[in-house]
Amino acid sequence: MVDQFQAILKEYWGYDDFRGIQREIIESISNGTDTLGLMPTGGGKSITFQVPALAKDGVCIVITPLIALMKDQVQNLRRHGVRVAAIYTGLTRAEIIQTLENCIFGGVKLLYISPERISSELFQTKLRHMQVSFITVDEAHCISQWGYDFRPSYLHINDLRKIKPDAPVLALTATATPRVINDIQEKLSQNYAPDNGSKLKEEKPKFNVFRMSYERKNLAYRVHYSSDKYTDLVQLLNRTPGSAIVYARSRRRTKEIADILNEHNINATHFHAGLDHATKDQRQKDWQADRIRVMVATNAFGMGIDKPDVRLVAHIDCPDSLEAYFQEAGRAGRDGKHAEAVLLYNNSDAQKLTRRINDTWPEKEYIREIYNHLAYFYQIGIGSGYGHTFEFDIDKFCHNFKHFPVQVHSALNILTRTGYIDYAEENDNSARIHFLIDRNELYRLDSLTEIENDLIVVLLRNYGGVFTDYVFVDEAFLAQQIGLTLQQTYFVFTALNKRRILHFIPRKKTPFITYTKPRDDGERLIISHAVYEERKQQYTERINAIIGYAQNDEECRSRQLLRYFGEKSSHDCGQCDVCESMGPDYLCEDRLAFAKSKILELLSDGKKHNITELLSLEVKSDELDAALSYLVAEEMVILRGSWIEAKS
Repeated sequence: MVDQFQAILKEYWGYDDFRGIQREIIESISNGTDTLGLMPTGGGKSITFQVPALAKDGVCIVITPLIALMKDQVQNLRRHGVRVAAIYTGLTRAEIIQTLENCIFGGVKLLYISPERISSELFQTKLRHMQVSFITVDEAHCISQWGYDFRPSYLHINDLRKIKPDAPVLALTATATPRVINDIQEKLSQNYAPDNGSKLKEEKPKFNVFRMSYERKNLAYRVHYSSDKYTDLVQLLNRTPGSAIVYARSRRRTKEIADILNEHNINATHFHAGLDHATKDQRQKDWQADRIRVMVATNAFGMGIDKPDVRLVAHIDCPDSLEAYFQEAGRAGRDGKHAEAVLLYNNSDAQKLTRRINDTWPEKEYIREIYNHLAYFYQIGIGSGYGHTFEFDIDKFCHNFKHFPVQVHSALNILTRTGYIDYAEENDNSARIHFLIDRNELYRLDSLTEIENDLIVVLLRNYGGVFTDYVFVDEAFLAQQIGLTLQQTYFVFTALNKRRILHFIPRKKTPFITYTKPRDDGERLIISHAVYEERKQQYTERINAIIGYAQNDEECRSRQLLRYFGEKSSHDCGQCDVCESMGPDYLCEDRLAFAKSKILELLSDGKKHNITELLSLEVKSDELDAALSYLVAEEMVILRGSWIEAKS
């Protein structure tokens, strides 16, 4: 019998039934119980909150840190006829209010927001008037200080529980160690009471925890020791047909590697967070449609990408945690067919990773020095600066005070965690326009060029409120609509700006620094043990874990990964580089155990059997021979001529 959840799944997504632990999670959150779902990349996390959101009254609040993923899911859901909305940077205040009002009056079933939006007074005010079915926290590991991607903004999620105490929480993550799992439950618990750290009231958090095995039987993990990574990457791609992703550490390297691949007739493009939205969208579409075979990218690419037939994920640079590696590698083989995840590694990678520890965690004295130099840079006296925000030119700062950007960036992040400043790296300030003439005057203009007229028509068609206030616009999208390059569109805007038809504020990416406390003397800064020593130790442990994985060529790769994520019932995979190095006669423990169990099952009736009956078992001949030899040697079975029986 088809139940309500199955009916929704069939109506909106076309699937007949759920897979894995999807149903258990859906039933748990639908019953009003706080729920934690641990599902590997490609496990179908989104279904676990989208289906119950449609089944329950009210709006489901979905918190995700990834704007690209947010937009992608919203577009996909709208194509399926789901009433869904999202609030993200670039919307006008009027658009945000309209979206929130729609949620209040029942016009929205799922509302996607970023964690930073939670602290907004406007959002919290409107939230009080909404009927909330439940709260979904995607990438829930970000709330844990023990996680590899801790984000302080996630700690405000519990504020929603105070406003909506009856709304249960569904936390979802693809990568979490046992320590992180406990921390997620603690931080999201309704009785969580932070008091200069993590501290609980008397009761323990009551979450239903559902785990899907992290094992990917179709995915072969390999580490390839490479002295010439570019050559080895080309050879790897030539012998592995199909769609592929290559992960690199820096934006510059993504372009370099893509150029090298194209020179070797391998169709590739590159992707990173610094590209404009239209370029990223187009490259992603080209790759998903197989017009581009290989995507060379930083870790900015992949979240929410639902391309099932990726046959290879290669890392030309070593990531700084097994969590990050496992999540990125897991984007291969989502269709269940054989795929490979290959880490190209050499001894210099270990040196680079170790060096990252000191780059990411400079000495406390250095951090205090950066804090003082920042005050000199902005001419801020002691006791001043509170609440002031400044654009931050890191190149100029480093030139003036003889620092290196990597360490400065790290020091500013640590100062942010201590609460002295707020360092917002590369805030993407979209272009803004405001018409300086009214609509009637605009229609009477007869001096516009054809291109200027086309741009204005597309502007008015896609953006409202441009005559009353400044509106954020996507230059790349507009360029695409009228068939111009981004630079040509910029020149058209500047021409209209000069003629006072509109005011144009170009897009730019600028870091900002806000003083969240009055400026103090650097020597008096308190950099706590929890902020510095504990976090540095965690980072060091993660670095050592990924180095250990790359250098351990004696234990099955899958077994290593599963153990790291707390799975004790792991077994050899039989397809990674370590297992294959054992030679053709090597048999995985689980396959050998399976073969033995099948033989003993056949002989469990206590009768003699002809040895030819073993051939009817669903076991490969080499596995059968090995299992039979073992059972005879251990005197568990008796073999006489062509007859076999269990030893009584």
